[in-house]
Amino acid sequence: MYSFLFLAAMVFYFISAVFFVIFVVNKNSFLSKAAPFLAVCGFSAQTLSLALRTLMSGVPPLSNLYESMVIFSWMTVLVFLLIKRLFKINIAGAFILPLVFLITGYASLLDDAVAPLMPALRSYWLVIHVSSCFLGYACFACAFSLGLMYLLQERQVKLKKIGRLFDRLPALHTLDRVNYNMVLFGFVFLTVGIMTGSVWAQQAWGRWWSWDPKETWSLITWLIYAAYLHARLSSGWRGRKTAILSIGGFVSVLFTYLGVSFLLPGRHAYL
Repeated sequence: MYSFLFLAAMVFYFISAVFFVIFVVNKNSFLSKAAPFLAVCGFSAQTLSLALRTLMSGVPPLSNLYESMVIFSWMTVLVFLLIKRLFKINIAGAFILPLVFLITGYASLLDDAVAPLMPALRSYWLVIHVSSCFLGYACFACAFSLGLMYLLQERQVKLKKIGRLFDRLPALHTLDRVNYNMVLFGFVFLTVGIMTGSVWAQQAWGRWWSWDPKETWSLITWLIYAAYLHARLSSGWRGRKTAILSIGGFVSVLFTYLGVSFLLPGRHAYL
């Protein structure tokens, strides 16, 4: 049943992404209401899927690549819905929902069998550490999308092309502000994730930090976003520079999450 609900969520996300993209080109009141509604339907179906999987396995779904990608996509939609609610940037769905669909689509190709937790993962730190990291990743994914939106809107302004895309996208100062908020929250959650991971490592392996590839690249990613915040708060960076930094930071996030797992074996190889 949880597999069916997950596939249903993926279908909802796909249709929502298509509606959002079409809305960018052709403003339509039906699409403006249907696209967010379908995103909520997908989020609800995925929430039920995660709840059923947790009940079946008896443990949180955070132990392998399939489950981590499902959690990543679910949290990204959660952050998008908060952006929509708090900042009224509905059009962000045209950039975030396609990314969510790609994540869920890839997850659907993986083995979704419920397996017992590895001994190294049997700790209450699992939920705190992994949830914090992926909530940070979700904020960074949305910051990446907002960064792309900023660069597109800036290009429209510089070329003085006041067309459909210009009308759909928010003002540059709004995109810059929300991008900063996403990076700030993502940085806080990633910091919590790294700190709780260090405590967990001390309990499990007797060392706070072992320079495992995943740990090393998590630190690199943390430093990139720390540089973003430092440049903004101390040097007054705004706009294009910070948008590019948020995009580059998310590239580091993807390598930390997927690249390291596949290319640099270490203690986190179970992902």
